[in-house]
Amino acid sequence: MDWLLILVIGAGAAVVARIFVKVRKLRNAERDDWDSRAIDRLRKQGSDPFKPHEVDFFFALPDENATRVVNAHLESEGYAIDVKAVPENTDFPYSLHARKSMRLSVPEMRMLSRRFTELADANAGRYDGWAADIVRVS
Repeated sequence: MDWLLILVIGAGAAVVARIFVKVRKLRNAERDDWDSRAIDRLRKQGSDPFKPHEVDFFFALPDENATRVVNAHLESEGYAIDVKAVPENTDFPYSLHARKSMRLSVPEMRMLSRRFTELADANAGRYDGWAADIVRVS
């Protein structure tokens, strides 16, 4: 009877681990898919992804220290930074906006989204994505 219980618990743990891995993959695929959809939407609106765009990146952060760390990291990579206090948001009372001129390529934007999500997570914050205005084809 003890072996049967151990077997059932082991199988249950394996199922839970598999579900966790699948959900994580789906979450990353959703984020990656969002990047490609955003670039596709800009293209359909007449934007030329091969021309430099002013791209805005958004972070929600829990405190001044996290804001300083993310700010320093992004400034060292050439991003222009703007920080605002959002006192009505008790979970993330600081909003960090980073801006940089760049071409829009799906692989690069996916990589940035993953990297910025990791940067925000490492500082107990949240990466809220990016936005860019249309740059018309000449």
